[in-house]
Amino acid sequence: MGKRVLITGLGTFWGSRIAQRLEADPDVDVIVGLDAVEPTIALERVEYVKADPSYSILSRIVKATQVDTILHTFLVVDSTHMSGRKLHEINVIGTMNLLAAAGAPESSVRQVVVKSSSLIYGSSFQDPVWFREETPRVRSPRNRVERSLLEVEGYLRDFAEDNPHVAVSLLRFSNVLGTDIVTSISKALELPLTPSILGYDPLMQFLEEDDVARAIEFVMANQVPGIYNVAGDGRLPWSEVASMCGKRLAPLPPLFTHWLTNPLGRLGVVDMPPELLDLLRYGRGIDNRRLKRAGFNYRYTSAGAVESFARAQRLRRSVGENSNPSYRYERDVENFFRHSPAVVRDPAQ
Repeated sequence: MGKRVLITGLGTFWGSRIAQRLEADPDVDVIVGLDAVEPTIALERVEYVKADPSYSILSRIVKATQVDTILHTFLVVDSTHMSGRKLHEINVIGTMNLLAAAGAPESSVRQVVVKSSSLIYGSSFQDPVWFREETPRVRSPRNRVERSLLEVEGYLRDFAEDNPHVAVSLLRFSNVLGTDIVTSISKALELPLTPSILGYDPLMQFLEEDDVARAIEFVMANQVPGIYNVAGDGRLPWSEVASMCGKRLAPLPPLFTHWLTNPLGRLGVVDMPPELLDLLRYGRGIDNRRLKRAGFNYRYTSAGAVESFARAQRLRRSVGENSNPSYRYERDVENFFRHSPAVVRDPAQ
């Protein structure tokens, strides 16, 4: 029998794209996806199950489907437009329900892979040049995203200790850029003037979106337990990142920055969550050697990830966002075309 995989956050960017890649893997027999919203890309073999944000139904799904692998992609790492209560429900309560299902008596789960973030380390002027996986934070978390991630990792460590028969992999991803992903950083780099903080030019580290998917697939395929930083080699000054994207910097005052940027978010100009403002002051670097030693090879450096993003930006500017509007996948519409008796089908097919 091949793998039986359950994916949380199927409707998210990463959940749907990893599911799409797993569909092409002949070693994966069953793929079940959970989310509060439906996926927005075409999926052939994935069975979608609607769930509430806390995944209270997860135990029943695991027991009924006898999945052996759980991929948890649904951790929120951007606090934009989300209340603290909602973020806690998704990140902390959702993960607790996931681990309860995976560790239940007679559970079939033998592998848990969690997609987390380098936000766990925070950003401060006292930080080391490179955070290794075992390096503790220098300062206590100052925003709700970091607090929730720390809480999640605490539950995950306890689960791994109590369930040695389950291979638990925690991946801490750096700032992601690429051709399709949309983040607070990518939005800032798409503005006519790129925000910066006066007096600061932090060193930034990036990861190309293709390497995100490849890292998750590598860990799942090779049953690699442990905690791993995932990031491209090298760091770049923020001013150089903006220059590579053909943008000029627009310095923000170093004092009361958060209060000054709040109106920009309300006006729909750009969202500057507190975790991004910290990053624009101090940057962050994470040591990526542990995953390399496990056998993973990156295709992109940090500079390569920025170049990939900049190329996509230039292409969109030259071709135009709406010159060839793409169809937005909707599951009910596709089911109509596949199964409705009203559709006239080609007898040769």
